[in-house]
Amino acid sequence: MTQTSENVTWLTQEAYDQLKAELEHLSGPARAEITEKIAAAREEGDLKENAGYHAAKEEQGKQELRVRQLTQLLQTAKVGEAPAATGVVAPGMVVTIAFDGDPDDTLAFLLASREYASSDIETYSPQSPLGTGVNGKKVGAKAEYELPNGKTATVKILDAKPYTG
Repeated sequence: MTQTSENVTWLTQEAYDQLKAELEHLSGPARAEITEKIAAAREEGDLKENAGYHAAKEEQGKQELRVRQLTQLLQTAKVGEAPAATGVVAPGMVVTIAFDGDPDDTLAFLLASREYASSDIETYSPQSPLGTGVNGKKVGAKAEYELPNGKTATVKILDAKPYTG
């Protein structure tokens, strides 16, 4: 469920099974389906002006990219549990921060790879500027990170607890 700087992604068994099922679908039935769409569009004639053919080829490219991403992710994945509540920010944790200068301006987010992005909580990658800034810091500490405009922002880490999804 978490990712370290060594390109190892820690996954819960449930997440691993879900990603493996997605890979199997994309590598099997979905791949056959897109191949059929391309063949059918190819039979329509002139490929230069065949929107269906070009759309199917684009879909195939996106699908093959996802297959490669999942394959790489699952090859380096370790199945285990989320990190323990140690008071230190680590991938797989929900982190609550306060922006410097305004203790009421807080943000809670999941520090995890994009595979865990969900609609219930905002997700920041450990490699993002904010993720890099807070990763490894203790609750109560201040962390700095670089904003897109090149300036530096400071936040205070209020809480870090394992994500229970």
